[in-house]
Amino acid sequence: MLTSIGNIGLATPQVLNENASEEKGELARLSSFVGAIAVAELVKSTLGPRGMDKILQPQSTEGGNEKMIITNDGATILKNIYLDNPAAKILVDISKTQDSVVGDGTTTVAVLAGEILREAEKLVNMKIHPQVVISGLRLARDRARETLIKISMNNKDDKVQFRNDLVNIAMTTLSSKLVTHEKEFFANMVVDAVLRFKDGANLEAIKLLKKVGGSLKDSFLCDGLILEKTISTGCQKIRKNAKIMVANTPMDYDKIKIYGSRVKVDSMNKVSEIEQAEKDKMKRKVEKILNHKIDVFINRQLIYNYPEQLLVEKGVMVIEHADFEGVERLSAVTGADIVSTFDNPENVKLGYCDLIEEIMIGEDKVIKFSGCARNEACTIVLRGASSHLLDEAERSLHDALCVIVETVKSHKVIYGGGNSEMRMAAEVENLSKEIKGKESLAIEGVARALRQLPTILADNAGYDSAELISNLKNSIHDGNMYAGLNLYEGKIANMNELGIYECFRVKEQALLSACEAAEMIIRVDDIITCAPRARTRE
Repeated sequence: MLTSIGNIGLATPQVLNENASEEKGELARLSSFVGAIAVAELVKSTLGPRGMDKILQPQSTEGGNEKMIITNDGATILKNIYLDNPAAKILVDISKTQDSVVGDGTTTVAVLAGEILREAEKLVNMKIHPQVVISGLRLARDRARETLIKISMNNKDDKVQFRNDLVNIAMTTLSSKLVTHEKEFFANMVVDAVLRFKDGANLEAIKLLKKVGGSLKDSFLCDGLILEKTISTGCQKIRKNAKIMVANTPMDYDKIKIYGSRVKVDSMNKVSEIEQAEKDKMKRKVEKILNHKIDVFINRQLIYNYPEQLLVEKGVMVIEHADFEGVERLSAVTGADIVSTFDNPENVKLGYCDLIEEIMIGEDKVIKFSGCARNEACTIVLRGASSHLLDEAERSLHDALCVIVETVKSHKVIYGGGNSEMRMAAEVENLSKEIKGKESLAIEGVARALRQLPTILADNAGYDSAELISNLKNSIHDGNMYAGLNLYEGKIANMNELGIYECFRVKEQALLSACEAAEMIIRVDDIITCAPRARTRE
């Protein structure tokens, strides 16, 4: 009996499904580290003003119409590639979060997380417990953030200087993008668009419109909103001091809206009576719309010929089938409600616009709304030789707009060119000398990871990174707090004189997100791959 109990104790129970798999301990940790570091290595070469681009080519299918993407935007690269490693997916998620929260720094956050994990892997291999590593990581993160806040500058009271700061930040952001050769032109355009807002920037009111043709230099900032539609036939093409109704309602009278209904008639006269009833119903609806005393009627849905004719006869400008995003933006900038019922004109808020006109951009007709109720609306019209170029230019300007909006909110700026990373690394290294025990090793590792960012910038520019980073470290240690990397000439330069500024919020968000993602991955000691749900045939 005792022997049989012992044999039962030695048996390994089958807990997981036979198609599931499990990696434990060191193997799980190694898999997580390797996956995350591989993602960081993938986007590392795109970092900085001399970074390279990636071509994302979808697998060809029978249609063969898949659109390739040429970009150096970290979030765009990572969200368009297929990954099977769970730790790698965490880095993709933090890159997406960085893009949605502050708009830029998507490559920085992935590379920094990868470098922190590279240092953590060394410590774990030295048999230092992951929780000790995490504890040191948190201390280093807090000190780095305190340093970042301390070195930030705020010039919001000096409007001229603050605008210069914004232009410099926009130029720094665009210097690593495809539009780098026209960065001054686009930086001023982006800053002008954002500074139109008096009560806080609203990106919804800034539209990016892409039109193939011309060159990037032909792009321009248009005062007002541009809608990629045409004014209906028979309407006046110009309307001043317009009262606008924005609607989302069916205006097709020849469709009976009771699904599944069937009408049986014994003569064509009966069919005519049904059609006339639908026509009369639409006429009453149009009369209700006209009771609002409007000049312009914009509808989300199609408008058939009969209701369009009735509206045009009363002198109303008609714009049909405005895209959904266009209607939402029109509602926001003109101050109009989106209306679906028309029984109570006194409860409907109409929009207002000084001038509505049809203009030509390239080969296409568009509608321009000038002097809207919220006169902050504007459109950046992008011109370029190809759709791929315009797509990347749109991503670049979107990043720049987001960064400028965040800077306008926080008012804080810092020096770029690796200055902030080196100063954070110096303070974190000082902290490691104050802390006793194994945690100091983790803190030193974070300092090395922070120093890797300017090292990668120098490597991507083709310079001797070891010499440049050593000189930069010594320069800052000697008290030159403006020192940073001039990657166009391969030397240490004054960031204040060169105007290389970065947004404080972008750098802060990248630091916090990278540390949190690294901490999550360091904690892993077990990876369970679940078996797919079996499909049963009925």
